[in-house]
This record gives sequence, structure tokens and C-alpha cells, in this order.
Amino acid sequence: MRATKAIFKKEFKSTAANPESLMMFIIYPAVAFVMTMLLDMDALPEDMRMAMPNLTTMMAAIFAGLSLIPVVSVIIARDIEKKSLRFLMMAGVKPAAYLIGIGGVIFFISFLTSIAFAFIDGFSGAYFWIFTGTMMSGVTASIILGGIIGILTKSQQSAVAISTPLSMILAFGPMIAQFNEGIARGLRFVYTQQINVVANYLNAGITDNLWQSFIIMWANVSILAVIFIFAYARRGLKD
Repeated sequence: MRATKAIFKKEFKSTAANPESLMMFIIYPAVAFVMTMLLDMDALPEDMRMAMPNLTTMMAAIFAGLSLIPVVSVIIARDIEKKSLRFLMMAGVKPAAYLIGIGGVIFFISFLTSIAFAFIDGFSGAYFWIFTGTMMSGVTASIILGGIIGILTKSQQSAVAISTPLSMILAFGPMIAQFNEGIARGLRFVYTQQINVVANYLNAGITDNLWQSFIIMWANVSILAVIFIFAYARRGLKD
């Protein structure tokens, strides 16, 4: 617990001192808000209105998939370059403590961003918390996936090179899936796709099938967590 707190405080100070990092958590809900305000859905033809994806949901899925994976991977790759991770391992810091310390900062700020998305989309009551819980499930998966990439790469540049295309697939895949049933089926077991699924259910007033989406998302989280533990141990053996 002491190691987790120390890592969390260090990363929180680093993030708070970096306006560019903080802007990443603001820009997506800001764009969603502006797009929602500018686009008059009632003025669109009915067929176009029915085919139009939910803009807030789309930006929320992009935020969860596109932004967080490169950020976490670069943070961990930076620790590897500076030999910080080696000292933490020598001090007996466990993989869960390290990931919670690093990811906890991203998780906390992403929680505030997710609340902003929920307000913009007009969710309230139980729907508000279901949507927020869905977002945080996706955020958790992205943090762990970013951790895996960061642990397995040798530099910040290689972490960016690997995480960026992967995060783009995870972010924009669900958006494309709204227009292509084949892609939607292919992404069925991907956590970013389930963010869209849950949000669409909530916008349609459907809550019966939500448990399936949460099972898929937390299966993603569990599998990625196991992979991270092995990757952390592998890095320790290399060091």
C-alpha cells in the first residue's frame, strides 16, 4: 500500500504539472458538447436522423480507446528508460501495486471525464451510473493494455509506435461498426465496442441485456490483467 501511494503521488504531480496531458481529458467531452450543440437533430430528415450515431457516445468510446493506451504505455516506458522500474522491482513492488499507482491517476481523471460525458448525453438516475460504470470499465481495460505495451517495449518511441495504431483500431472500430454489421460482429468481444452497445441500449431505454456487455468488458480486464502480471515478471527477469 505504501508503494502504491508513493507511485500515485509521484505520477499525480507529474500529470498535474503537464497541461498537455490534462487537456487530453478535457478536449473529448468539449468536442462532444460543441458537436451536440451545433447539430440540430430535429432539422435532419428522419432516415438520416435514425442512421446518425450518438455523437457523445462516439466521442466517449474514442476517448476510452484512443487516448489512454498511449499515455499509460509512455509513462511506463519512461520508467524503464530511467531505470525507475528496475529499482521498484528490486524493492519488491508487486505488479498490482505498480499498475494501481500509475493507472490510479489516469483512472481518477478519467472518472471526471466520464461524468462529463454522462451529463452531455443527458443520462440521469440509474442510467447515469450505468453509463459511468461502463466508461470506467473501458478505462480500466485501456489502462492495463497500455501498461502491457509499456512493460514490453524498450523506449517511449517504441511504446508510441505500437500503442497508437492499436488504440486507433479500438477507438474508431466501434464508430465504423455502427454502419457495418460485419465489423460490429467482429468487435463484439472488444471492450470499446461494448461502451457503444451499453450507451445505445440506455438511449433506447433498454436495460435487460446490459449484463452481457459488462461480462465481456470485465473478461477483457481480467485477461489483460493476467497478461500484465506475466509481462511485469518478464521485464524483471530481463533486468
